[in-house]
Amino acid sequence: MTLCVLDSDHISLILRGHPQVTNRLHALDSAQWAVTVISIQEIFNGWIVNLNDPRYQDRQVELYTRLWQTNQFFQQAQVLNFDLAAQKCYDSLRLTCPNLNKRRLEKDVKIAAIAQVNQAIVATRNQRDFTLVPDLQLDDWTL
Repeated sequence: MTLCVLDSDHISLILRGHPQVTNRLHALDSAQWAVTVISIQEIFNGWIVNLNDPRYQDRQVELYTRLWQTNQFFQQAQVLNFDLAAQKCYDSLRLTCPNLNKRRLEKDVKIAAIAQVNQAIVATRNQRDFTLVPDLQLDDWTL
């Protein structure tokens, strides 16, 4: 079976207990799914913002508990690195597809490059951005 790379949006859904997405994940062997170091960065950047936001000071226990749960999830995951092969694929995508050079697409294109060098499918709801990447296989687990 083909490796499935979870995009950050699907990781967030799993962490919030979305039943359909969680069921799809549990149907897979641990060797059949992975996350990328890019998604880890995106998820943890979100936690840093929330934990440092003065508006959420009264929710610190809840936020740190959810951060802990996120860390527990990532410890169970196979984590794919943004290595030299992924960097070369990323550079090639940006060179051959100028529409991928937008700053807002940078992390998505890196996730796509990691998926492509690992011959993986990306599980995501973000069809708008990921369909810009040629030959990238996508699967939306919420449908």
